[in-house]
Amino acid sequence: MSVSLERIMVEPKTPATAVVIWLHGLGDSGAGFAPIVPALGLPTDHTIRFIFPHAPEQAVTINGGYVMRAWYDIKSMDLHDRADMQGVLVSEKMVTALINEQIAAGIASQRIVLAGFSQGGVMSLFCGLRFPESLAGIMALSCYLPTGDVLPTELSTANRNTPILQQHGLQDDVVPLSAGTLAKEALIEGGYNVTWQTYPMPHSVIPAQLKEISKWLLQRFEM
Repeated sequence: MSVSLERIMVEPKTPATAVVIWLHGLGDSGAGFAPIVPALGLPTDHTIRFIFPHAPEQAVTINGGYVMRAWYDIKSMDLHDRADMQGVLVSEKMVTALINEQIAAGIASQRIVLAGFSQGGVMSLFCGLRFPESLAGIMALSCYLPTGDVLPTELSTANRNTPILQQHGLQDDVVPLSAGTLAKEALIEGGYNVTWQTYPMPHSVIPAQLKEISKWLLQRFEM
């Protein structure tokens, strides 16, 4: 049975009709991105619930085995042997359970966006591409595919046409631009609907991105 993820929830002023699940990066927590909601500048009457789950704590090989919040172990900097796939699959079950929890609470899957930054973006791509029901969108910031330059196995036909927003920093020295580009190319080659945007920034999120993210979210939820 999957462990329920602890999370921070930011509710709209009126009952939620849509949900954004936003996964944080390595060593961070849901608290790292929760303040982004007001910064998005969404209409005051929006009806989007934002959920910022905390990844479990585990030892991370590239950080000398130091225990921190992580969606999976990072074994090396080699893109083709970076992600511990067993850990990815464990976290996928927890993220999938969180999505299903929202569906059970009355939010249709087509009103749920799965988003993430860095390691969280890796998980949003992996989980979103494999989720069995159609999602409103997948947002992947400054990240890569856990399977390197190939798409994951057991892809869901339900999300073949789901809009994917990929953003990456041109000066990213944590997840090189080339890693994001490989993911983009694999997705496009696979026939996915990808919007690719780059910014003059390192491994971070900047105000110019937030404007595009806000616009993209409003399009996904037709607000």
